[in-house]
Amino acid sequence: MSDAASASMINDPQPAELGEWKLPSHRKVGVITLIFTESALFTIFVVAYLFYIGKSLNGPFPKDVLEFPWVASFALFSSSVTVVIAEKAFHNLQYKKFQLFWGITILLGLLFIGYTALEWHHLIYEKDLTIATNVFGSTFYSLVGLHASHVIVGLILLSLVFGLSLTKALTPEQFERIEMISWYWHFVDAIWIVVLTVVYIISVHA
Repeated sequence: MSDAASASMINDPQPAELGEWKLPSHRKVGVITLIFTESALFTIFVVAYLFYIGKSLNGPFPKDVLEFPWVASFALFSSSVTVVIAEKAFHNLQYKKFQLFWGITILLGLLFIGYTALEWHHLIYEKDLTIATNVFGSTFYSLVGLHASHVIVGLILLSLVFGLSLTKALTPEQFERIEMISWYWHFVDAIWIVVLTVVYIISVHA
């Protein structure tokens, strides 16, 4: 063997030195796939809502009945902060702090759903806006209801984790599960920015 060939073998890193390639986490791949799929679904509903703005033949219209949901929005956006604090606390093995901020996240999510329920009750029984009233009613309840259903799913996941934390069933090895639920919750919050803009800003001023 020539000196050049020997030097090449010494200088070239061997496969073992490069490190073993590992498949990405199946949980992360699953959640990312879910987020992309659900984003496509929301896109369809948002486009439909935008397409039918101003096409209702009879009232009530968005500007007549919708009020900007300050409280609900503040609650949901704040919950993105508290879930991050809880996630970091769990990673640092600060379980009491994790339970506190994870619980606050659940309460903020419940506040959002409670406000949505009150808004719907007001629109249905005081403003006579139902899903069958006009095109606006159909698209409004479909889009806002789709988002609310995702918030409820998130609350169920958050509550299950909180319950497990009370029984001390959570271990440091389960951090990735906590992280994935946090990702989903951030997705729900991000979608609300789109819904808020389309429903409560664009359509009200159209």
